[in-house]
Amino acid sequence: MRIIMALALLLALVFPAQAQESDAPWQATVTGQIEAFRAGDGVAALDFAAAGFKAQFTDPNVFIKAIAASGYGPIVASRSHSFGDFTKVSDTVVMQVVKFVGPDQGLYEALYQLVDEPDVGWRVQGVVLKKEAGIGV
Repeated sequence: MRIIMALALLLALVFPAQAQESDAPWQATVTGQIEAFRAGDGVAALDFAAAGFKAQFTDPNVFIKAIAASGYGPIVASRSHSFGDFTKVSDTVVMQVVKFVGPDQGLYEALYQLVDEPDVGWRVQGVVLKKEAGIGV
């Protein structure tokens, strides 16, 4: 999984970011998963995940706990989020920047890799999160 995310970061650097589209279809997937995390709804959060996560996590409650325990607590318990630039790597893969105000009012930036899966649409394939300087409101 780390190799995939390293490759995704490299692709994001190679391909220039495109102007942000309002209501890009994959953004609804990101928002849906974030809202599911905030509500503690493991079933919905896992539904927004790509097939690899669904194969690995058959229990939605284990999924949400594993995500929080893996350093993604600032997303799971975030106060707010907004979208930054994105890079369309192909017709079925997008890298989307998402900015968060965490539960500690810290600022965070995440790079989401999303894949357009046949018959289900855009799903979250991976996320890299980093802490930013500053305090959010």
